[in-house]
Amino acid sequence: MEAWKRNLTILWFAQFMVQGAMSQILPFLPLYLQQDLGITNEQQLNLWSGLIFGANFLSALIFSPIWGNIADRIGRKVMLLRSAFGMAIVTGMMGLVTSPVQLLILRILNGTISGFIPASIALVSTNTPKERVGFALGVLQSGGVSGTILGPAIGGILAEFLGFRNIFFVTGAFLFIAGLLALLMVKEINKPNPKEKTGEGFVKDFKKIITSGPMLALFGTGMLVQFSIMLTNPIMALYVKDILHQTSYIAFFAGLVTSMTGIANIIAAPLLGRLGDRYGSEHVLFYALLAAALFLLPHAFVTSIWQLLILRFLLGLTIGGLMPSVHSLIRYYAPKGMESRTFGYSNSIIFIGNMLGPIIGGSIAGWLGKPSVFICSGILFILNFLWVRFQIRGKVEHVAENA
Repeated sequence: MEAWKRNLTILWFAQFMVQGAMSQILPFLPLYLQQDLGITNEQQLNLWSGLIFGANFLSALIFSPIWGNIADRIGRKVMLLRSAFGMAIVTGMMGLVTSPVQLLILRILNGTISGFIPASIALVSTNTPKERVGFALGVLQSGGVSGTILGPAIGGILAEFLGFRNIFFVTGAFLFIAGLLALLMVKEINKPNPKEKTGEGFVKDFKKIITSGPMLALFGTGMLVQFSIMLTNPIMALYVKDILHQTSYIAFFAGLVTSMTGIANIIAAPLLGRLGDRYGSEHVLFYALLAAALFLLPHAFVTSIWQLLILRFLLGLTIGGLMPSVHSLIRYYAPKGMESRTFGYSNSIIFIGNMLGPIIGGSIAGWLGKPSVFICSGILFILNFLWVRFQIRGKVEHVAENA
């Protein structure tokens, strides 16, 4: 097997394990606070849940460019190992805490040392032939999405048999195994030259990156994509409840609705990535945004759970072409020798969308009703479609013509 294919295969499984491990603990953080750490007051429980959930993303947002800078100097595989083994230790320690303050500190630390996903993207994109990068990133995304889908289900089973504290130990073990896979089986061929100076400080580096072709527009597109997707997350289970008009099987159908999007994503991402390699990732991004808007707007008018399931599947097919296309274009236009820090900055900006989406989505649902959230998300996809049409497609074609 060629080295890039072996790397892709191993990192698919590693991403599956990392995303599955991390997603299996998130749904149970409030219950862990309540049952094991003694937070019984509902107002305090909501406050601590929000702080502990968001702290990880906030510290990751700050440190992602720093780790990207280091990766461009010493290598991307080292960052994989640092992140996997570091998170394995910190996550395992979460099962030993005796107060919410300790858990908050560990979540902040976990975000600080995280970065397995952007490091995987950087390693795959810089060690894969350029004509296959879109396909490779699509396949890589499917691994992460698979883990995200199955993680909560696995966590629920483990919680029933092992208790909440032991989930953290199991999660740490999964992360450790992902690190071992990377250590023993991933080979970084295109390593950075430590003697070659590729940066002049964070401010100048960032200025150089965002002025490279359509990079600034790509950063904005990636953030807006994630923001639009996350906007609907807080209200999905409640929306399913409203559609069903019953109290039974709500959790089952809420999980099924979420899974339909993920399953479609897994199917579509490699196929759309291959189309991007053949016809241009900017074209896949352009049409996928338009299709996402067209499938998302009818969410607000469904009258049965089966209509919602079909729409979520169709939406998942289009989402599979979004972030791989953005990452493929970022890789293509990243300044030479600065690929990892470019993905680091991109990752930080995407985290902004991940953090703000659920907060604003919940607020919109409270003010205007749950269906309005889908309309707002669909409108954002249309605006993003227009943004790509006028700010990215022309620049990509212009740069390509003058390359």
